[in-house]
Amino acid sequence: MPHPLAETLLRFTDRQTGESPFTTPIEGLAIMRSDHPKPPRHMLSRPALCIVAQGTKWATLGDHRLEYTAGQALVIGVETPSTGRVVEASPGQPCLVLAIELDLALMRSVAEALDPAPKPSGAPGRGVFVTDFDGPLADCALRLARLLETPTAIPALYPGIMREICYWLLTGPHGGDIARLALKTSPSQKIIEAMHSLRARFRETVRIEELAAIAALSPSAFHRQFKALTSLAPLQYQKQLRLLEAKRLMVSSGLKVEAAAFAVGYESPSQFSRDYARQYGAPPKRDLKRLQSDKDAVSPEVGAITRNAA
Repeated sequence: MPHPLAETLLRFTDRQTGESPFTTPIEGLAIMRSDHPKPPRHMLSRPALCIVAQGTKWATLGDHRLEYTAGQALVIGVETPSTGRVVEASPGQPCLVLAIELDLALMRSVAEALDPAPKPSGAPGRGVFVTDFDGPLADCALRLARLLETPTAIPALYPGIMREICYWLLTGPHGGDIARLALKTSPSQKIIEAMHSLRARFRETVRIEELAAIAALSPSAFHRQFKALTSLAPLQYQKQLRLLEAKRLMVSSGLKVEAAAFAVGYESPSQFSRDYARQYGAPPKRDLKRLQSDKDAVSPEVGAITRNAA
């Protein structure tokens, strides 16, 4: 028997036209359905809770790969380039994922109401991790999904369910990690502030010393803590942002390879082509033909690199 959450997501997606990911009447809530395993999909991940109701997915950040399957969730606490892949899915049992955008301001509001207040974990940790999804959190996810069947109830009930989700995340086994990523008093906030600066200036030449000064750390300590948080060194992070944006520009805006390279900050189109081929497995001109026929290969998140840079 399918899990009740999987049944609810199946009912919703069966009624939809178009392709996954499916938007919903709830802002910040999307449903992903895959009836077959899929090749890797590169994207800019944002703070979110991605709950697997059925099937299995991989998420790769730098050289670190996370697998999450039915009954588990991927918690994304920082905005970082990543690669997602559906590895277990079939027409009879499609992979179903409920993706809930996390409002870190709401998370902080809930944390401030707790007594005792949650304590951020001490050591620098990853900004993306997998957690089991059961008990009260699973109940919240099911009630949230079922709201889609009674849209008139969304305005009254959705805010309360989201506060519950924040509560259970903050008081659960990974509460210290969640607090470290959300609370303004956490030492990781200075790293995140520097990350936002790098993302806002990803087209520019940015020195590690400048970013380390924002984080009030030595360059070596900043490099180490940034990589612990994102699984990427700062310059790798910047390079992946550039490549994601260049890919979007070539597909969505029709830019030629050289124009896209210059638009994202490369001085050498040949260096851009080498970096692109290392990242995506094919040089841009060859990959562009595939991208133009496969719109799912470019995540809608890519377009948000500059729009929400602060």
